[in-house]
Amino acid sequence: MESRSFIANLAELVKEKKVSEETIDLSVKRILRIKFKFGLFDKPFKYCNKERETKNIMSQEVQNAALEVAKRSIVLLKNSNSLLPLKKDLSKIAVIGPLADSKQDPLGPWAAVGNPNDVVTIVEGIKKLVTPKTEVLFSKGCDIEDTSTDNFDDAVKTATESDVVILCIGERENMTGEANNRSTLDLPGVQQKLAEEIYKTGKPVVVILMNGRPLSIEWIDRNMSAIVEAWFLGIKSGDAIAEVLFGDYNPSGKLPVSFPRTVGQIPIYYNHKNTGRPGNERNRFTSKYLDLPLTPLYPFGFGLSYTNFEYSDLKLSSPEISDEQELAVSVNIKNTGNFDGEEVVQLYVQDLVGSVTRPVKELKRFKKIFLKKDEEQEVSFKISEKDLRFTGHEMTSISESGEFKVYVGTNSADVMESRFKLVKTISSSLK
Repeated sequence: MESRSFIANLAELVKEKKVSEETIDLSVKRILRIKFKFGLFDKPFKYCNKERETKNIMSQEVQNAALEVAKRSIVLLKNSNSLLPLKKDLSKIAVIGPLADSKQDPLGPWAAVGNPNDVVTIVEGIKKLVTPKTEVLFSKGCDIEDTSTDNFDDAVKTATESDVVILCIGERENMTGEANNRSTLDLPGVQQKLAEEIYKTGKPVVVILMNGRPLSIEWIDRNMSAIVEAWFLGIKSGDAIAEVLFGDYNPSGKLPVSFPRTVGQIPIYYNHKNTGRPGNERNRFTSKYLDLPLTPLYPFGFGLSYTNFEYSDLKLSSPEISDEQELAVSVNIKNTGNFDGEEVVQLYVQDLVGSVTRPVKELKRFKKIFLKKDEEQEVSFKISEKDLRFTGHEMTSISESGEFKVYVGTNSADVMESRFKLVKTISSSLK
């Protein structure tokens, strides 16, 4: 959070000679330079132009950029039996949930002066893309933090009448962001119960998640046909989500976090350090849970596509490198599915032995590529001694001779692996 420390104490600190006037002058000069740069001494109100602000903020260029960013931020978490993309000429589509037609929540917790009237909701986005003969039905079902199930009957009736259900659930926009914490990762209110009632209809269900943190959705993952992680996508939320749902855009986003199976798994992250008793389900005296796997529900870097990518032929340019050499790492990627698509190829490294404990994996490189159906491409990365450095006992950046694993794959858990050695000739902390 922000601090009032300087406002309350700085004058007194200067009087006590604990902060010099020269330090104050230096700080003020930084601000004045920026004001000079932007011409604010000649025209102090030059940027206070409401007409220009309105024109620029909602210009077509800005809206196009907002849509592009939103589409690329979406992560496909599940797609059983290739339910997605949906056909645009379905007879009836039910859009259900407290976030289905929300205009405020898609703006997210850092919207500042964002205008909800500029937001395209999920219902609105879907209506834009379907054919005229398709009927889009809407039922809210409940509010985000509702404790009442009074509107469940209407939601269930709406779902029953449809060919497919788009269930839009998640968090309020101000549940995340600065100083907003929760003690649980469960869906707020009665949204979980709503999901269970919709599931009982037997209709195929696509879950749209709108949230600012990982949620505990193991039941939803186990029972629902498809799951789309949409986060808070801004003014073009509805358009972006609709383009993904109907295949105008093939999702390519990857998770920047790990999703736990339950809040009890926290902290859970891909680059953790090994314990003294690494997990082994066959050995009772190792680190593990009695009631669930050690692994997350979705690992860091996870994200599906409407097509499939096959990794093969991982190659290293050499079994070892010195301080002055680079290691070339290459892998073949082939689009084996039925759609053109993008893939984020990820490279991780593990230092097997170190003078201080080292993570089991560290992301070092990634590259996003586009492949047409049946197209194949070799993707290459380079690693140097600098990429293998870490903070040593003396709090300096060092590297050490030894063996390393290199992993390349579609996420932090689904990888191919190889090994190489770093043979040091110079102390990296002195370079």
